[in-house]
Amino acid sequence: MTEYAYRVVVAKPGLDGHDRGARVIARALRDSGFEVIYTGLHQTPEMILAACQQEDPDVLCLSILSGAHMTLLPRILELLRAKGLESTPVIAGGIIPAEDAAELEALGIRRVMGPGTSTAEIAELVRSLGAERRMALAGS
Repeated sequence: MTEYAYRVVVAKPGLDGHDRGARVIARALRDSGFEVIYTGLHQTPEMILAACQQEDPDVLCLSILSGAHMTLLPRILELLRAKGLESTPVIAGGIIPAEDAAELEALGIRRVMGPGTSTAEIAELVRSLGAERRMALAGS
C-alpha cells in the first residue's frame, strides 16, 4: 500500500492581517513532510469551507489573532457539518483565552494552542489527527 503525506489546510479566518504565525506553521508542517495548502489572509468561513471541499484535507488548521474566534470558529464548524465534512479534524491557534478555548473544544475544535506551542508539537498533533481521520474513513 502506498503511503501518502497528510494533507493540511492552513487558514486565517476573518479580518486579522497578521499571518506570520500561520506562515511559520505552514512551513514547519511542509518541512515535516505534510502537503500544506495555505489559503492566505482574510478568509471568510465560506471560503474556508470551499477550500476544504476542494482540497479534502486530513486536518484543518485555523490561525486567529483578531478576537473574533468565538464567532468565526463555531461558524466554520457549523458549515463543515452542514456539508458532511465533520470527519475533518479542526485545530486552532492564536490569542485565545483559556475559557474560550475550553468552549471551542466543547463545540468540536480538537485542540486550541496558544503562543509558545512548538512546531514539533503541532506537527505531531496533525500527524495523529490525520492518521485518526484516515483510519475512520477506511472503516466506513
